[in-house]
Amino acid sequence: MSDPIDRLDQPRDQRRLGRRRNHDSDRFGIFAEGVARFMGTARFLFWMTLFVLVWVLWNIVAPTDWRFDEYPFIFLTLMLSLQASYAAPMIMLAQNRQEQRDRVLAEQDRQANTRAHADMEFLAREVASLRMNQGDMATRDFIRSELRSTVSDLSEEIQRLAPDDDTDNDTPASEDRPKS
Repeated sequence: MSDPIDRLDQPRDQRRLGRRRNHDSDRFGIFAEGVARFMGTARFLFWMTLFVLVWVLWNIVAPTDWRFDEYPFIFLTLMLSLQASYAAPMIMLAQNRQEQRDRVLAEQDRQANTRAHADMEFLAREVASLRMNQGDMATRDFIRSELRSTVSDLSEEIQRLAPDDDTDNDTPASEDRPKS
């Protein structure tokens, strides 16, 4: 059996690799998102169009010795293909990162909706129990109506028991009493 260093089917031991830089995948992802965002703007289209126009005009109008890409502009095609070959993976990386963020936000929204639903159910039960308990208790309006009814009854009773005002009021009440 050969030495593990010579085996290609086994990963190397990380301790033997020495110090490796820890690459921050988020840093490149943020860079890729910035590039993808810029490529999706009118400013990028303007500058890219200007670049292509200058390239083509230079290689048509410039003196022959200064031209570097004769018609059919093979080098321009190569440059645009190179740009597209780098742009596509960066755009896909930016989309994947956005999809991950959307997934996290959707999960947070789902959890918030679940909590809100549970809170609403709890409040509905509380309101129902309050309504049931209130059915057993006298309300303020009920007590007021009962008090008005009692005051009205007392007023009628006082008027019924009070002496008639139609009798002769000139005689004092003491004359009505028999003398002893």
